[in-house]
Amino acid sequence: MPILVWIIIFTILGGLLSALAASVLLLFSSQRRTGLLPHLVSFATGALLGAAFLGLLPHALEGAGIDSYHEIGATVLIGILVFFLLEKMVLWRHCHQDDCEAHGPSDKHRDSASGVMILVGDGLHNFLDGLLIAAAFLTDIHLGIVTSIAVIAHEIPQEVGDLAVLLNAGLNRARAFILNILASLASVLGGIAGWFLLDQATEILPYVLAIAASSFLYIAVADLIPGLHRSVDGKASFQQIALIAAGVLVVAITHQSVH
Repeated sequence: MPILVWIIIFTILGGLLSALAASVLLLFSSQRRTGLLPHLVSFATGALLGAAFLGLLPHALEGAGIDSYHEIGATVLIGILVFFLLEKMVLWRHCHQDDCEAHGPSDKHRDSASGVMILVGDGLHNFLDGLLIAAAFLTDIHLGIVTSIAVIAHEIPQEVGDLAVLLNAGLNRARAFILNILASLASVLGGIAGWFLLDQATEILPYVLAIAASSFLYIAVADLIPGLHRSVDGKASFQQIALIAAGVLVVAITHQSVH
C-alpha cells in the first residue's frame, strides 16, 4: 500500500476517533468525566513518552548518523523552546478538563473569543500532528503507526476539553461537534502536505522526527504531568503510575509486534 494512503488513513482515523470519543465522553455526567479524564491523561502521558523515547528519537539518531547526534539534540531542545513560546502566544494550548483555567474568568465575550482560539489553535495543532505523522510514515511504516497511536491517545482528553470550551462559548452540541471534527481533520491536510514536502527530502526527516519528539515531550512533561500532580492521594498516584506504564507498554509492544 502506498505511503500516502497509510498517512491519509491514520490521520483520518486519528481525527475522527479522538473527536468521536470526546463527544461520547461529554454525554457522561460532569462527575463521571472528572473521574475518567485523569486516567486518559495518564495513559496518554505514557504513550507520548514511549513514542518519543522508544520510537522517534532512536529513528532520528539512526537516520542522522553519529556525526549529527549533537544536531539532533539541539533540534529537540529548540523544538521544546518553540512549543513553549507558541503556548505563551495561545497558539498551542491544551485543555483536558471542562473548565480550562488557561481561559481565565468566564464572561460572554471571553467565552466567545476562547471558542475561536480553540478552533484556530486546535486546527494548527492537528495540522502539525499530521505533518509529524507523515514524517514518521516516510521514515518507517511501523514508526508511523506508533506515532499515530500516541497522537490519538493524547487527542482524546484534549478534545473533551476543547468541546467543553466550545459549548461554553454558546455553540449547540451539533455545531460544536461538527466544528471540532473539521479542526481535527486538519491533521489530514498536514499529513498530505508532509508527504509532498518530505517525500524527496529524506535528509531532513531525522530533524522532523526530532521536532515530533520535542512536541511529544513538551506536551507530556509541561502539560500533562503537572495536571496529574494535583492529586496527591496514594491510590490515585498508583493508578497514574500504572496507566503511564501501560501507555509506554502499548507503544513498546506495538513497535515490536509490527516489525
